[in-house]
Amino acid sequence: MTEIQNFLFSNQDINYREFSKKLIPDIPAERVIGVRSPVLRAKAKQMAKTGEAAAFIAALPHKYQEENILHAYILSGLSDLETAFSEIERFLPYIDNWAVCDVIRPAAFRKGGAELLKRTKLWIKSGETYTRRFGIVMLMTYFLDDGFDKKQVQWVVKSDSDEYYVSMAAAWYFATALAKQYESVLPVITSKQLSAATHNRAIQKAVESYRVSDERKEYLKTLKIKK
Repeated sequence: MTEIQNFLFSNQDINYREFSKKLIPDIPAERVIGVRSPVLRAKAKQMAKTGEAAAFIAALPHKYQEENILHAYILSGLSDLETAFSEIERFLPYIDNWAVCDVIRPAAFRKGGAELLKRTKLWIKSGETYTRRFGIVMLMTYFLDDGFDKKQVQWVVKSDSDEYYVSMAAAWYFATALAKQYESVLPVITSKQLSAATHNRAIQKAVESYRVSDERKEYLKTLKIKK
């Protein structure tokens, strides 16, 4: 057992392990140790300061879910844009569940600009489920405000899939876009450009959002596709 694995097992929370296993049913239960996020975030910061992080993220694949989440937190702390791009693209093929995918929020991406948008488009077009999900989440996170362009919406429409975790990411994107760019995004919903599942999930998420007005919520409810 490695030093990192020893650390993880020494911080194991059995009750949290059982909870986590239910959230990520697509991976083998034996890969889940059960370590809470604050412990992993603190460890990632410590490893970055001591220099342990570089060796750890170089050693792929990892065995346990928490090693992958720790890896994701380390990537999130990267401040150099080129390093962030190269390390994330090296890690993406090893991501096999949403919980790891959605943790990655590199500090460097706040200054990613055109290059981040270019790579995001490529990630969204990927044939790999979690690379595509990652791209959609990055588009949602960094390009629904000042960097928004209506053409980006179609990237997500075209990426829509019957793969559950891609569909959920697309729904999340559209629900957030309905809160931030309502007039630009509404035509996708009114013209039913998404699959029925993604369409209804997007509306449901928007209806549950505190950032969408009650009036708009009531209208969106009328647009649901009846099964």
